[in-house]
Amino acid sequence: MPHRPVYPSARRPATCGDVLRLVREDGVATRAELARVTGLSRPAVAARVTELIAHGLLVEHADGPSTGGRPPARLAFDAAGGTVLVANLGQSRGQLAVCDLAGTILRRADADLPPGRLPEVALPALVDQWTALLDACGLPASSVRGAGIGAPDPADFDLWDTSPVTERFGVPALLDNEVNVAALGEHRVHHAAVADLLFVKVSTGIGAGLISGGRIQRGAQGAAGEIGHVPVAGGPGVTCRCGNLDCVEAVAGGAALVALSSAPDLPSLVSRAQDGDAEAVLIVRDAGRRLGEVIAAAVNILNPAVVILGGDLTAAYEPLVAGVREVVYRRATALATRTLRIEPSRLGELAGLTGCAAMVLDHTLAPEAIDAVLASA
Repeated sequence: MPHRPVYPSARRPATCGDVLRLVREDGVATRAELARVTGLSRPAVAARVTELIAHGLLVEHADGPSTGGRPPARLAFDAAGGTVLVANLGQSRGQLAVCDLAGTILRRADADLPPGRLPEVALPALVDQWTALLDACGLPASSVRGAGIGAPDPADFDLWDTSPVTERFGVPALLDNEVNVAALGEHRVHHAAVADLLFVKVSTGIGAGLISGGRIQRGAQGAAGEIGHVPVAGGPGVTCRCGNLDCVEAVAGGAALVALSSAPDLPSLVSRAQDGDAEAVLIVRDAGRRLGEVIAAAVNILNPAVVILGGDLTAAYEPLVAGVREVVYRRATALATRTLRIEPSRLGELAGLTGCAAMVLDHTLAPEAIDAVLASA
């Protein structure tokens, strides 16, 4: 289906935020075209374009297509007009980055967080590391237009006091579950044409992010996608960290698999499975079957077009996906699986950072947000 520009409402004049959206998202490239699609006068268009250029959001080049006479100036979104700070924090490790206003990663690093990574100590450490990354890029703190964090365990969001971010950079920090932002990153970059997508992360823990109708679904309390805490049948009676018995995370998450194997840690187990070690392959494939039980139920309920498998365990993708597919295509309905695709993450460890950037940019570059910033300036 062709993309159609979202024009401003006929009930009000187009604002600077509306003009930026038309240029950035819909490819409107000249002042004359802006005047035509918005109904604004040429002086009104000129005033809005001038203000957006002054604030580093648009650039104008005199190289537009000519229909005779002097070629018109071409407008373009200025991705270099600012930065966003992003961090994706899993249960065992994390990454942070500085991105431009197109979401392109300019510089990234592993997150060096204090032991235990409690929010009250992790966030000040993140702020210091973001500052160091900005310095490494030669960019000032004043370039920051927003910050985003993908955090584990959505129930802990109330513990994240984001005032250190505001105090250092003058912007708020947006929070979401780490798996939600990974799902958003995969969807935005590689599956934008798919309206319904399920992203499943299999690492130390197990979780899912759901795109439905083209949007992340977070649930009433922000706890949607916690499939790691769905019990599986015939488990060994293992107590999960949530308190229930035989949750799929407790029997098929990374920590559980390492405990079953002779490998010292998850990377070693994955490496052995990649090399064809019989014990490791058997363990990973059985984990895929356990995971497939839960994914099959999710497929029946949600009917996604594609299931994306991400996380550390997917480095041993072949035995893992073999187990998942074996169960999903047997237990989910024929209609729900008729065209279902089960695929590995294409972004890998960058999915969370990319999704964080998309989350922040969707917020900070929304027309109402742009208008508020320009009004305050």
